Amino acid sequence: MPEDIKNSINLHFETETNCLAKDILGELKRNLVSANKLDIPICQDTGMAVVFLEIGQDVHLVGGGLEEAVNQGVRIGYEKGLLRKSVVGDPLNRVNTTDNTPAVIHTRIVDGEGVSITVAPKGFGSENMSGIKMLKPSDGVEGVKKAVLDIVKTASNNPCPPMVIGVGIGGDFEQCAYLSKKALIRSVEEPNENPYYKNLEDELLREINRLGIGPQGFGGDTTALSVNIETAPTHIAGLPVAVNIGCHVTRHIKAVI
Repeated sequence: MPEDIKNSINLHFETETNCLAKDILGELKRNLVSANKLDIPICQDTGMAVVFLEIGQDVHLVGGGLEEAVNQGVRIGYEKGLLRKSVVGDPLNRVNTTDNTPAVIHTRIVDGEGVSITVAPKGFGSENMSGIKMLKPSDGVEGVKKAVLDIVKTASNNPCPPMVIGVGIGGDFEQCAYLSKKALIRSVEEPNENPYYKNLEDELLREINRLGIGPQGFGGDTTALSVNIETAPTHIAGLPVAVNIGCHVTRHIKAVI
C-alpha cells in the first residue's frame, strides 16, 4: 500500500466526526497493519495488472519482446506471491488464464535513456463503477462537476470507500479514460500543478465528502480520500470527461531502471 494512502486514511481517521465511520476507518487501519505483518494481500481482489511504461527514446531493449517481458513479470509476481488470478482470456467465453496475464500495458516514448515502470493492480469492485461522459463544450466546468458527482453517487458503497477519484478531462473518448486511470497513480498528497485544477480537485473532494456515503457506505465525512485530475487538449466540439474510481486499496508502485 502506498504511504500516501496510509497517511490519508490516518488523517481522515483523526478528523472523522461520525462514530461508526471512525470505527470503520480504524478497522481499515488494522487491516493494513495485519496485511503487512502477515505478508498477505490487503484485499482478496489483487486486480488486473495495469502497467505504465515510460521508455527513453535512447533506450534499446534486447533479449526478447517488451510485452512478453512485462507479462512474464506479472506471471512470476502473481504465482510467487500467491495472489488471486482474476483474468479471463476472452470476455464472453471467460476461461481463466491461470496466471493473471495479459497485463494492460500503456507505453509512452519520452526523452532520455531510462525506463520508468509503474505497476497498478486494479480491482474490479471499483473499476466497474467508473464512467465516461461525452459532454458539450457549453456544459463547461459545471457540467464536469455534475458528471463526476453523478458517477460517484451511482457508485455509492460499491467501490469500498473511502475512494480515490481519478478524473480525466479532454482528449478524445479513449484518451480521457486513460487520463482518469493515470490520475490514480499520482500521490494523493500531490495536488495538480495547475492552480485552477488544484482548486477544482479541492472543490470536488469537498462536494463528494458532503454526499455522506462514508467509509464502506455506512455514512460519515470520509467518502473520498482524494480527487486527482489529469487533462489533455481536446476538439473544439467536445468536452470528454472520464472518472476512474479507486477503492481505499488504490495500490501502485514505481521503479526506474
